[in-house]
Amino acid sequence: MSLAVARKPLRADAARNVDKIITAARQCFREFGPEVPLQTIAATAGVGPATLFRNFADKEELVLAALNRQLRLSVDPVMDGALADIDAAAGLLRVLEALMAAASDDANLLCAVAGRRELLTGITGSLMESISVLLVRGQGQGSLRTDISMTDVFRLLAMLIGVVDTMEPGSDAWRRPLALVEDAIRTVRPSRPLPVLVPVPAAAAGIPTGTIVGTQQVQ
Repeated sequence: MSLAVARKPLRADAARNVDKIITAARQCFREFGPEVPLQTIAATAGVGPATLFRNFADKEELVLAALNRQLRLSVDPVMDGALADIDAAAGLLRVLEALMAAASDDANLLCAVAGRRELLTGITGSLMESISVLLVRGQGQGSLRTDISMTDVFRLLAMLIGVVDTMEPGSDAWRRPLALVEDAIRTVRPSRPLPVLVPVPAAAAGIPTGTIVGTQQVQ
């Protein structure tokens, strides 16, 4: 499946510039945060600001292109495997794991479009269609609850993505809430302990020093 953002075909040199800009954007957002200037991204890519703006009208467009690249590289192959798997529920959970790992890796990119998550619809539409296929298959196989809908799954996924705002970038703290979601959507609750609890960083929660968060005291 393809999550590619619609673009006119580019000349080879222009395509190379776009690739360099998107690669630099992911690097810069990880290193400098969501407020990184576009000029810094252009310099890191080794192109002039005019070249960047010729390909991306603004920061939002560049962010969406970078997120789209991440989904194509890290989630599409997992989805292809999930659709070919006999066990639809297991495939669906692998896709959700891949999505959360991608969201954690590029948390600052998501932060750059915070409050405007509707912008992500254009690059996740076909992904949600494939998730719907897995849901229906899993329900038919008896492994996923029949009383949940794609609206439920969409909202659960939105809740999971929101977890990224409560953890350090690159953390796997999302594994515990994902396990809780798995418990909720399967017909039979998995017999396994929950992943380890990772406390919410004080900076993410606005928690004063000395407060107990999870099992640790904020210093």
